[in-house]
Amino acid sequence: MGLKLSPNATNAILELLPKELPPSLQSKPGNLYQVLSRYPRDGVGQIVHQTRWSQKGIHGCFWQVTRTNLKLEGQHGKAWGRLTWKGKMVSPREEPIPGSLKYNWMSGTS
Repeated sequence: MGLKLSPNATNAILELLPKELPPSLQSKPGNLYQVLSRYPRDGVGQIVHQTRWSQKGIHGCFWQVTRTNLKLEGQHGKAWGRLTWKGKMVSPREEPIPGSLKYNWMSGTS
C-alpha cells in the first residue's frame, strides 16, 4: 500500500522544489563535470564515455576517472583518467580528460 497525497499536498511539495534540478541530481547526459558531480568523491573511480562515441557505433570505449577537481557545483573543473579504446587500454598513466565541456558525457561504456 502506497501513500496517497491529495492534489493540494502534491502541489505544495512541487512548489518547494527548485524549477531546475542542480546538476548533481539530474540523470541526463551533461558535461563531464556535471556527470561526475552526481557520484561520491566527485566521480573518482567512475567509468564515463562521450555520447557521440555510441552514436558513431564506436563501442568498448571509456575513461576511468582517477582524479577530479570540480568547481561551481559541477559546472567546471578538471578531471584525469585512463582511456580504454575499443577494449584496449591506451593510456598507461593518468592524463587530463579532453572534451570535458565540449561534448555530452554519460556513465558506463560506449
